[in-house]
Parts: sequence; C-alpha cells; structure tokens
Amino acid sequence: MKDRLTDALYGLGWSTVKKLPEPVATGLGRRIADVAWKRRGQGVLRLEANLARVVPDAGPARLAELSRAGMRSYMRYWMESFRLPTWSEERIRGGFSAEELHRLEEALASGRGVVVALPHMGNYDLAGAWLTTELGTPFTTVAERLKPETLYDRFVAYREGLGMEVLPHAGGSAFGTLARRLRAGGVVCLVADRDLSSSGVEVTFFGEAAKMPAGPAMLSVQTGALLLPVTLWYDRSPVMRGRIHAPIEVPESGTRAQKAAAMTQRLADAFASGIAEHPQDWHMLQRLWLADLDRRPPRPDESSGTEKP
Repeated sequence: MKDRLTDALYGLGWSTVKKLPEPVATGLGRRIADVAWKRRGQGVLRLEANLARVVPDAGPARLAELSRAGMRSYMRYWMESFRLPTWSEERIRGGFSAEELHRLEEALASGRGVVVALPHMGNYDLAGAWLTTELGTPFTTVAERLKPETLYDRFVAYREGLGMEVLPHAGGSAFGTLARRLRAGGVVCLVADRDLSSSGVEVTFFGEAAKMPAGPAMLSVQTGALLLPVTLWYDRSPVMRGRIHAPIEVPESGTRAQKAAAMTQRLADAFASGIAEHPQDWHMLQRLWLADLDRRPPRPDESSGTEKP
C-alpha cells in the first residue's frame, strides 16, 4: 500500500505540477518547503545536523535559517524536475550557466572520456539536460532501483526523455558498461557524495570521516578518463549556476585502490569547497558521516527512497 501511494504521489506531481504556470509552481514549492520545515521532521533535523558540520560556527538561529533555505532549494529541485520535460530547448539552454566551462569543453575535446562527479546540489537533471541540449553531448548515468518498481520506471523514463542513458545501480554490469562508454570517448555523470554500497572509500569531509563511492575514481583509473568534479547552486534568478572544478588526474604511483582512494579524497575536497560556498543548496537529508552512522542504523524514512534518485 505504501509503495502504491508513493508512486501515486509522484505521478500526481508529474501530471499536475508540469501544467502549472512557472510562477505558480515556484510559489507552491516554497509553501510546501516552509510547511515541511516548520514541522521539523526527521529530514529537516538531519539536514540541520549536516549543515552544522558545514558551517561549524553557526548558532541555532543561523542553522534554522540555512535549513529553511535548504528546504526551499530542495523543493525548487522537485518543482523544476516535474516541469523539466515540458521545457523548450531554449529554456533549457538558458536555465544553466557554468563557471570554468572551458575545463569541460577541453575534456570533451581530448577524446579520453570524461567522468563528471557531482554532490546532491542544485538540480543535476537540469545540468544533464543542458549538457545534451546546449553542448549536444549524450551521457550515461546510473539510477538506484527505487521501490516500487513503477516509481523507478518513472524516473528512468523521465531521464531518458532528457537525453540520458540510464543504467540500474544494482548489479555488477553497470561498471563494465560505464567503462566501455568511457573507453569510446563518452561521458559518464555520477552523483558521488553518499555511498550506497559496502565498498565506499573513507574520506575526510569537513574534518570528519565519511564514506564516498569509489566508482568515479575507479572508472578514471581503469579507463584513463578525466575525472571532473562539478558543484551546482541557485541564486535569486531563474538560472541555476555551476562550477566545473579542476580535473583530478590519476596519481603516478600506487596500486589501483590507493590511486582511487587518493582521487576520491580530492573529489571530496572539491565537493566541500562548493558546499561551503553554497550550503543551502546541498540537499543531504540523510546520515552521511561515519560518526552518525555508527550511533544507530538509518531510519526507514532516511533511506534512499526519500532522496533525489
């Protein structure tokens, strides 16, 4: 029953929100965010606890301000995502602006293959649609298998409609397919600030231990593809902003595992720099740091089913 209800609610969002005028959808998103923030549920409390590590000198009032802005940013992501399939190519092209874009253009021109790694910031679906539309560059990504399956199918169809090739996160075949795409000079885009497996790499993130996926770095090590960190944020305009960080090269010495670990730490450092500049646009409503994960198992409502897929 819960799975059917979840699927029905998402279906209602896609069928209804996309029909609203943009100012109405924007206002609705802000109202929903404010209601959720005032209720102080588990997701809001977890977001605030995570932000306390990002902005350690923030007092209670500042943290409350950041978490409210964070919920508004999170709901902007959802409102945009529900409406994105109806956007014209012109709207998509004008909906995103990237700093240091030359780094991505040079990486694409190199023919080596590119792994774009992002944290849960801004709207990476919009950035992906911009990549396929403005730069004419198709890419491959992965999506966690959500429950119910019908919900997973909705997200796959949605992203494929934006020009992405989507592989299921579960199963060992995804890594091999991604590696083949990269060896052919293609692009792979992965959200990489929260480990969903047991094989994550331990990193220092805002001064504490956390685990992040090894996949982006391992793909770079094994294929020679460039690893590019990207961070996203919103300002007061309708345009989402982004920054292409300096590429992370494969170290010259060490085992594959050691090389991947060093690269994942550098990836975490790049993510941290972007998150510190725009903490309200980091949509991390789940436990991340090992100290939090060790205290007790994650609650069911903190599972990946409630985060951006």
